[in-house]
Amino acid sequence: MANEVVDHGRRRFLTATTAVVGGVGVVAAVVPFIKSWEPSARAKSAGAPVTIDISKVEAGQKVTYPWRGLPVFVVNRTKEQLDVLPSQDARLVDAKSNGSSAEQQPAYAQNETRSIKPEWLVMVALCTHLGCVPDFVPVMKPEPFDPEWKGGFYCPCHKSRYDMSGRVYQGVPAPKNMLIPPYHFVDDTHIQIGVDPKEAG
Repeated sequence: MANEVVDHGRRRFLTATTAVVGGVGVVAAVVPFIKSWEPSARAKSAGAPVTIDISKVEAGQKVTYPWRGLPVFVVNRTKEQLDVLPSQDARLVDAKSNGSSAEQQPAYAQNETRSIKPEWLVMVALCTHLGCVPDFVPVMKPEPFDPEWKGGFYCPCHKSRYDMSGRVYQGVPAPKNMLIPPYHFVDDTHIQIGVDPKEAG
């Protein structure tokens, strides 16, 4: 055995082949691992803007759409509901949405209606106290939770109340007005939630 001649060419070939096969194996193992770090199509779509058709939403009606895993109310407010808003200012925590609630909506919604177009309210449907979804109570009549009720949103979890613009009333657990997400009107019958008017071009 000591007299056997070592075939260096064969040894180099086997070493190179083993290295190539090992390298391919490492790449085959690493690629799926790295791919797993990328967000899935479902995760990408969860953060994507949502375009909704509002052509069939009647005056006084509320519809709910999901956006980034959150419920968003879209309300087509009546003239009567809009006309009563100024009468509620003295009862609200931040009527002009420029105090503690300023970060709760984009600058273009820092107005009495908290909206781009007065009749259309687009608002994340979560109470600012503990995140419950409030009830839509649009009828202007005395309610057990408010004898002077002028329509709006009522959170049954801890009795927080909001007017028809999502502005919080004084003396309730909720500290701030409800959140207005970024949104814009694509045209007269479509709203895109998740993109500000400036970003939309």
